[in-house]
Amino acid sequence: MPISDGLNAGSGSLKLDEARKRLIVALDVPDAASALKLVDRLECSCRWVKVGLELFVAEGPGIVEKLLARDLSIFLDLKFHDIPNTVAGAVRSASSLGVGMLTLHAGGGPAMLAAAREAVAGLKNPPQLLAVTVLTSMDQAQLAATGVGRSLAEQVKLLTAAGLGVGINGFVCSPEEVATLRAMTGPEGVLVVPGIRPAGTEAGDQKRIATPASAIRDGASYLVVGRPITQAANPAEAAEAIVQEIAAAE
Repeated sequence: MPISDGLNAGSGSLKLDEARKRLIVALDVPDAASALKLVDRLECSCRWVKVGLELFVAEGPGIVEKLLARDLSIFLDLKFHDIPNTVAGAVRSASSLGVGMLTLHAGGGPAMLAAAREAVAGLKNPPQLLAVTVLTSMDQAQLAATGVGRSLAEQVKLLTAAGLGVGINGFVCSPEEVATLRAMTGPEGVLVVPGIRPAGTEAGDQKRIATPASAIRDGASYLVVGRPITQAANPAEAAEAIVQEIAAAE
């Protein structure tokens, strides 16, 4: 499924099928059986699913193949962060799996980001690279504990500028920074936003959160939702409610 298709800037009401393309359900489960069971329970209420560290480490590339066989698009969220040569090799390997989006930590620095960008250059169907700015589980105190004296907002802007400087136009950020990053990237930027919590749901370990509608209005391209859907009594119903909220966002 293409990354573009006019999904970047949230302007006007969206049709439901377009809204479904903007929801990414996080398959944060321990094994393939749990992941496939959850996909079945979603009943085609979304087009994208996220495969993160827990599931990928347990099952390896095989889980990506199984999900692709179900006509799903894959957001592979492994957050590569290493020396440039190692990250470039990892990006090439991940790209060969057929995933649509792939994360790396912007904190790895411009040289690492550039190496990742060069690794996908020339590929027939390259994944959208997404530079992770500051994790949504972090607040100002957690950031300061890592030795960063800047504010969260300043750090996110700095890391976004580093990505843009080497040709990466996709970013993962919290809902609090979406509007700022949309202004920095323009309509072509791809902004993937976790920390989405429908009104009335618990924040869990997320610190910087927003409702689906507010994130879309601020310019999010895609929303990543985990527990509010995956731990619901009826995941398909919960996902559909979020799709409806995305579609109604202006």
